[in-house]
Amino acid sequence: MSQSVVLILFEFVALVFAFTIHESAHAWMASRCGDQTARMLGRISLNPAKHLDPLGSVVLPLIAAFSHLPLIGWAKPTPVTTRNLRNYRRDDILVTLAGPASNLLTAAVCLVLLVMVRHALPGGEGAVEAAVNLALGLDTANPGGVVFPVILLLFCGILVNLSLAVFNVIPIPPLDGSRVLRHFLPFGWRERYDQIGRFSLLLLILVGGRLMGFLFTPVLLFFLRLLFRL
Repeated sequence: MSQSVVLILFEFVALVFAFTIHESAHAWMASRCGDQTARMLGRISLNPAKHLDPLGSVVLPLIAAFSHLPLIGWAKPTPVTTRNLRNYRRDDILVTLAGPASNLLTAAVCLVLLVMVRHALPGGEGAVEAAVNLALGLDTANPGGVVFPVILLLFCGILVNLSLAVFNVIPIPPLDGSRVLRHFLPFGWRERYDQIGRFSLLLLILVGGRLMGFLFTPVLLFFLRLLFRL
């Protein structure tokens, strides 16, 4: 199996679990804030089958990956009955931010594990550097060893979870960032802002890539600095 196919499969596995963690975090926070809708539907679970959408979570990401496009897709939205929240504005913001925050936390856990591997294993620094270069398309070197696939999967976990966290805070409906922003808009503007959702696909095509690069690059560089300096 070629390195490119292995990398695609690793990124896909990381994406599946990133979706799962993201939606489960929404459900958990909603339950904490008083709405048990998602809990009753079994959405507070790390079982991917509870959260994945066959088209958006499997077919589309694989097509994008094998077409050498950025991984794109979606999971089944977590149902939230906002009238059940104890404090509508505060709790809706908390529930919304729980998804991106969970992905950021997952990326941080992967980072800590990679730092430990880099220091604890003989040749760990070279293996981590090789995994980073391979995942970023800078080099195709593979130092081999039974631990290298784990190292590569952990770095794919960082890339995918950071991408999902950053993408979701873009303030274009229906992304999480838009749901937070609308709470801070004057009442008369909210309906107009929500209507932007009708053009969300076009907006994401036109400006989503630029916004993603603007937000994602400094976050990734920050994680890379931590990885090789800690």
